[in-house]
Amino acid sequence: MSRLKSQKLSRRTMLRGLGISLALPWLEATSGVVHASSAVALPAPLRMAFIFVPNGADMRNWTPTSEGYGFKLPYILQPLAPLQQDLLVLSGLAHDKGRANGDGPGDHARSASVFLTGAQPRKTDGEQIRSGISVDQAAAQAIGHHTRFSSLELGVDAGRNAGNCDSGYSCAYSSNISWSSETTPVGKEINPRLVFERLFSSGPQKEVDRSAQQREILKKSVLDFVAEDAKQLQTRLGRNDNRKLDEYLTGIREIERRLGTSPANQPALHEVDYKIPGGVPGSYVEHLRLMCDMMVLAFQTDSTRVATLMFANAGDNKNYRHIGVRDGHHDLSHHGRNQEKMDKIRTINYFHVQQLSYLLQRMKSIQEGEGTLLDHSMICYGSGISDGDRHNHDDLPVLLAGGGCGTLDPGRHIRYDAETPLCNLFMSLLDRMGANVPFIGDSTGNLPNLTV
Repeated sequence: MSRLKSQKLSRRTMLRGLGISLALPWLEATSGVVHASSAVALPAPLRMAFIFVPNGADMRNWTPTSEGYGFKLPYILQPLAPLQQDLLVLSGLAHDKGRANGDGPGDHARSASVFLTGAQPRKTDGEQIRSGISVDQAAAQAIGHHTRFSSLELGVDAGRNAGNCDSGYSCAYSSNISWSSETTPVGKEINPRLVFERLFSSGPQKEVDRSAQQREILKKSVLDFVAEDAKQLQTRLGRNDNRKLDEYLTGIREIERRLGTSPANQPALHEVDYKIPGGVPGSYVEHLRLMCDMMVLAFQTDSTRVATLMFANAGDNKNYRHIGVRDGHHDLSHHGRNQEKMDKIRTINYFHVQQLSYLLQRMKSIQEGEGTLLDHSMICYGSGISDGDRHNHDDLPVLLAGGGCGTLDPGRHIRYDAETPLCNLFMSLLDRMGANVPFIGDSTGNLPNLTV
């Protein structure tokens, strides 16, 4: 008797092969337990993610002019038009500990270290770094035992935890937003291939290595190694579940294609069976989108319920030639009210929101029971600095997407009183995740009005 035929289907059911463990997406067959011939549906799990962008935003083109429902999307947020009913734009939130508070310059480094911790970083470029536990890691420590990985930390820019990156602040502050303790930043993975392998590899390291070598030599997909289990599973699923499984497996093969070929030379899907090479994409856009896809895969398979993604490190100065901006991002953020520079900042902000829209639309396209993956998630996007020229840390650009499993009432712009701690939002999200902590950073309580 096969392994799959001999076990009950549950959310923990895996498709397995040599060195491969492929978690299943949400299926009707695995979402309920049988009692007296009737299926009682279990609720979809709630996921939470945080996305960081550097150098603040052009707040004139970020902030909606009206509050409540039916607000008009400002220019920078227009890529989110198909998702407006899934958004909460939150104005007026602040990070006091991103300010100098006697420590002098270094606002960009502080903007990253404070983003999820709300804690004043110790000014040092040596080994005595100190910040605070971040909201994602507070959640991971509370609920991480429910999933294969307690959390997933992603990015696109390499970082380091030593050296001076901003006015006497260690590079650890600029390169990390996730902190498991006051002195321990959690490094991010920037290679999508390694994230992919991590999500789908299992067993003894020798098996994992042998599987990777065979796929490399034979130009095989991870799906080829679990094909037998997949066929056996399909005989046990209904029509809807078979369709969802097919969509999921097709999506995995599509990601392998994008990891294994250049965008200019992509073969038709049915022809694809390539190895996954090392390294990262040469295209920043493709790199960002692959990391977004890794997050979606991790959430879709319930491999983790907590994730972070840095679109770039704090103070990042890359140019955006692919959208017509040849100047460095950080240099432009010091615009001095020069209209040409401010227009370029707006263009970069718009581009970043386009990538957020890609992520959210991918999540919204995945059905889970009577809702979608986005309905069962809370995705917080923003920066730890507001206007990059003023270096202010009040009225931050922050939005929250998703339905929070019915605990949020999106589709609104909410303006809070000035100096309301951003950490109050984090406390509200932690409560929804079932992670009860006394405080995060400088929180003073939960953030009101997220539901009506």
